[in-house]
Parts: sequence; structure tokens; C-alpha cells
Amino acid sequence: LTDAITDLDLVQLAESQDGAPLVTGGAAIARGLAENFIRRGHARSGAYHNETLDGPEILIAGSCSGATLGQIEQHKANHPDMAVDVDAVMSGQADVNTYLPFLLENAGKAPLLHSSASPEDLERIQKQYGREEVAARLDGLFGEIASQAVASGVRRVVVAGGETSGAVASALGFSSLRVGEEIDPGVPVLVSLTEKPVALALKSGNFGSPNFFEKALNKMVTL
Repeated sequence: LTDAITDLDLVQLAESQDGAPLVTGGAAIARGLAENFIRRGHARSGAYHNETLDGPEILIAGSCSGATLGQIEQHKANHPDMAVDVDAVMSGQADVNTYLPFLLENAGKAPLLHSSASPEDLERIQKQYGREEVAARLDGLFGEIASQAVASGVRRVVVAGGETSGAVASALGFSSLRVGEEIDPGVPVLVSLTEKPVALALKSGNFGSPNFFEKALNKMVTL
């Protein structure tokens, strides 16, 4: 167990872990770990490609953190949004076909789909249906929505919420991603290495500035 004071410390610590099967620590350690993969030929470094990736976009928020709730409120002021009816989802009355049309019909307007709730509503929902069951059902819903949206031509996907991001990334199933420009500290643009590239922004709930959604979409246009 060790700590770091300077960036050089991070680099030296990361070098000492080259080849280790498991490393855990704060996000800053990634600053040095990348070089281990580059030396082994498992990754490449280089400047941004400066390519243009324009096309339909969607935003999905599954986090109930204070930062994400603020980001949602700021985005709603100028863009269409739709809240997921968790009760309807849990009872089987709402599914992908309930929400996907809203996102596709508002292409070009940065539509936002969110399940974020107030602490009181969240407590009520979790007590009624069970915390794990609600999370699993919503994550599955968001993953399927993102997958079908990309299949329909969406090229830019912004996701708020750690578990939600994991569900979306798993559903999209990209085998390789290029790390692009940083949107906010700890959150870069990711680009799929596919015939038709898709740009992703995957953030944990408490990450990002109040205008994160707008910043993410802008960063995705020029990669």
C-alpha cells in the first residue's frame, strides 16, 4: 500500500506494477499505467485524430447523484427530455418501445432520457420493488435502448451513472475503443473502432460540471 505526492510518483508506481494481474487504486494511477500497455504493444499513444463525427445523439441518465440531478435540470432547460416511469417498467407496462421512439424522433435536439429520482422517490421505489431488482431492470432497459438506437443510426451516446454506463457498454459490445479528448477530469470521449464509429461518454454519477452533457456532445463532433 503506497501513496503519491507528484505525477512522477504515479509514473514510478505504475511502472512497478507492469505485468501485475490486478492493480487497485485511485483514478490518478491511470496516468502511469497506460505506458505499461504501450510498452507491451497492447495500446498505442498519439495525438487526437481530429476527425469529424457528426450524427444523431442520445443522452441517458440513470444516476440519482446530486451532480447528475443538476446536470439533468440544466439540460432540460433547452432540450427535450423524458422521465422513465419506474413503476410502469417494473410492472411490465413500459419497455424499450415506450422510450426509444422519443429519442429517435428528437434526433438533432440532444434528447435526454432519465430515471433519476429525488431521494424520497428513490427510497419508495427501492422499498417497493427491491434495490437490486430495480437496478437490474433499469440497466437492462437502458442497455437495450442504447443498442437499438445505435443500430438505428445514432452516432453519439452520453451516459450518466456508473452502473448505467456499464450496462450500456456491455449491450453495445464494442471490442475496442480509442480514448479521445478529456471532457471533464476523469471522463474522456471514447470512440468505437468499428466501420461506422460511435462516440461514447461514460461517467459516474458525481463526475462532471453542470453543463457536462453539452460539453460532451461538443467534444464528440471533432475527435
